[in-house]
Amino acid sequence: MEDAYARSVTEVLDFFGVDPTKGLNDSQVAQHARLYGKNVLPQEKRAPFWKLVLKQFDDLLVKILIASAVISFILALINGETGLTAFLEPSVILMILAANAAVGVITESNAEKALEELRAYQADIATVLRNGSFSILPATELVPGDIIEVAVGCKIPADMRMIEMLSSQLRVDQAILTGESCSVEKELESTTAMNAVYQDKTNILFSGTVVVAGRARAVVVGVGTNTAMGSIRDSMMQTEDEVTPLKKKLDEFGTFLAKVIAGICVLVWIVNIGHFRDPSHGGFLLGAIHYFKIAVALAVAAIPEGLPAVVTTCLALGTKRMARLNAIVRSLPSVETLGCTTVICSDKTGTLTTNMMSVSKVCVVQSVQHGSVIAEYNVSGTTYAPEGIIFDSSGMQLEFPAQLPCLLHIAMCSALCNESVLQYNPDKGNYEKIGESTEVALRVLAEKVGLPGFDSMPSSLNMLSNHERASYCNHYWADQFKKISVVDFTRDRKMMSVLCSRNQMQMMFSKGAPESIISRCTNILCNDSGSTVPLTDSIRAELELRFQSYAGKETLRCLALAMKRIPLGQQILSCDDEKDLTFIGLVGMLDPPRDEVRNAMLSCMTAGIRVIVVTGDNKSTAESLCQKIGAFDHMVDLTGRSYTASEFEELPPLQQTLALQRMALFTRVEPSHKRMLVEALQHQNEVVAMTGDGVNDAPALKKADIGIAMGSGTAVAKSASDMVLADDNFATIVAAVAEGRAIYNNTKQFIRYMISSNIGEVVCIFVAAVLGIPDTLAPVQLLWVNLVTDGLPATAIGFNKQDSDVMKAKPRKMHEAVVTGWLFFRYLVIGAYVGLATIAGFIWWFVYSNEGPKLPYHELLGIIIKPTGFHIFSCENFLEDNFWLVF
Repeated sequence: MEDAYARSVTEVLDFFGVDPTKGLNDSQVAQHARLYGKNVLPQEKRAPFWKLVLKQFDDLLVKILIASAVISFILALINGETGLTAFLEPSVILMILAANAAVGVITESNAEKALEELRAYQADIATVLRNGSFSILPATELVPGDIIEVAVGCKIPADMRMIEMLSSQLRVDQAILTGESCSVEKELESTTAMNAVYQDKTNILFSGTVVVAGRARAVVVGVGTNTAMGSIRDSMMQTEDEVTPLKKKLDEFGTFLAKVIAGICVLVWIVNIGHFRDPSHGGFLLGAIHYFKIAVALAVAAIPEGLPAVVTTCLALGTKRMARLNAIVRSLPSVETLGCTTVICSDKTGTLTTNMMSVSKVCVVQSVQHGSVIAEYNVSGTTYAPEGIIFDSSGMQLEFPAQLPCLLHIAMCSALCNESVLQYNPDKGNYEKIGESTEVALRVLAEKVGLPGFDSMPSSLNMLSNHERASYCNHYWADQFKKISVVDFTRDRKMMSVLCSRNQMQMMFSKGAPESIISRCTNILCNDSGSTVPLTDSIRAELELRFQSYAGKETLRCLALAMKRIPLGQQILSCDDEKDLTFIGLVGMLDPPRDEVRNAMLSCMTAGIRVIVVTGDNKSTAESLCQKIGAFDHMVDLTGRSYTASEFEELPPLQQTLALQRMALFTRVEPSHKRMLVEALQHQNEVVAMTGDGVNDAPALKKADIGIAMGSGTAVAKSASDMVLADDNFATIVAAVAEGRAIYNNTKQFIRYMISSNIGEVVCIFVAAVLGIPDTLAPVQLLWVNLVTDGLPATAIGFNKQDSDVMKAKPRKMHEAVVTGWLFFRYLVIGAYVGLATIAGFIWWFVYSNEGPKLPYHELLGIIIKPTGFHIFSCENFLEDNFWLVF
């Protein structure tokens, strides 16, 4: 049922013919199982091992080398060669190809793990109502129409429509699907939004997400491939891995080289047809075979056999350097792809921001003696670490914040009216949260305020171990106050309250949405004297104005804190007690941008790389962040620069094309939108890098030219990516781009070096064949030159460090050839010089050298092994030591 979110509870239940008090009966279960299928993601058939092996040889240059090896072996047997002599040349070629194929098979076998790891997000069991009673069944046995009960900690087993709330609220963490930084509150009402995305479907529980608060019942509306997870799987299956720019250029070069080789081989035969009948060959057929061997030698000479090994070595070196930058490369070719990236589509939460909600502003009433005076404090620190400084409005640091009455009571309320946990993880070396991000931010604020009564408090806290420091002040307040009763947060009240007792006194602390708290307040706490005074209309208006400024212009998430004295002896707290409150203060928090992101953005602009921020969050929050980090390049008018997914889809095709060229922010997106964005940019010949961390990002990560997953992300995202950021930092991407550019520059240099050498070999063998003199280089010698004497110096080029101005140049064009026409002409000239010089040295040794045989030139043409196996001249003239002097 695709539109269950837009239907009422009654309509959905009627559609499946289910009674919410009894559930499905056995006959209905069987019928629905036949109609809708099983609740499993089907296992995909993996390519057989032998197909993976054969795929590695599906390359034109490789096929030419294989043909050369086979022909060399056959010709050796025809000439009567046996043992090592017959197998040496083809064996060397095949060993090179086998080594390269092994690397390819390993890479291919790991490529489809993401599809398998999607299964980890399927629940194992579910509490199901059938035949009037609840039972625990395997999640795979669920069918549409089943009534399921979920509670805190449950993994949702299928896509389900809410039908009954069994607690005050139900909150679900669906970040793996939508990328939202906070848990989402679910409701029973139908959704009226047009073109609703996952974020709009607030009455749907999505398969694989987790319940973090509350208890409810829901009816299954989608199973297996007909769920949100199933659609992601289908999208990943339809996505083919993109060929990297370097691979494209090497393939183009291989095609060009194959044509050149074929042309030269045919030319050698045509030129030497007249020599086929020379007596020295022993017949026309043997003469033809002799020149065919020369053609094979030409093919071996023209192909840079060491090129795959050198490219792999260079990319591996780049991988090692990137690992030091916290960029872990999963696919070697992706290292080079970074170098020509033109657009980076970056996730907001956790990549551009710390993904750690932090209180940045505190607002209290300072005094009302001479008219109301609002005091504002700024709080430093952008992580969950209890480290930060509180500044007043003039920028002066507060030495002892806990001495101020309002800040002290804000710390109390933050610590007590709180269900979260802040702890230190020694393995990761950082502070972690358990619970809602906003509540953890309040715990951190309580630690930054500190405790009253100790002049050495800040320095004393710093002497604690990280484990003790994590919640030292929070534990102090928990020890001072005993919790008696709690009224949980509900959507209609938008607040939470807790009743505590201390020293024969009972206090109620409340926190919630500012509009809810302020409307229930009749008094305020003054920060200068600690006195409680009535809340006047003018002060209320001023507080509401400050709240609107925080929530509007500064896009802060705001909470108001309040308290109330409760009569001694009361044990139960109710909603009726939440009135006549005393206002303590207003706190504004945000998911802060990383400190280094702004400079990284400037580096991208300088390097000609466009950054598009892609997020599931709302538009205003994302725009505020983008302005802080410089993504809008200081533009005031954001028209044409910021779009929601719905706004973009409503544009005509031509306007969508134009919008893509200026877009800097894409909000309220779901998985299909991210993949669509990547494809649209690629159609405009952009090289796209996409970042992501959730299951929802996997299709786009796989489709992008280079997919970049976060180290803290899901296993599915990591398996679908080409690179993983260990530190989840956008600045690391920029550093990796610089490294990718340096790697391409080095790769281009050693490819050109090897090609110039190969041209010399081709010229040498071709001219020798035309002149009719003996082979100057045997195929095995050519392999030695290509792999060792050329390969090792070429590898050394790969160690070159990046240029200082590597990020000041624009990205290279996709169609830029590794070897341009002018460069090829230059290398042709150099190669011709090298080849002719080798031929000249060869002839000089045989004809003029005192250490050579001093043959007349016309007799040099007859030096060839006869069928009888004897040479025309004495073998001592051709001892190995003398022969190698030529080279």
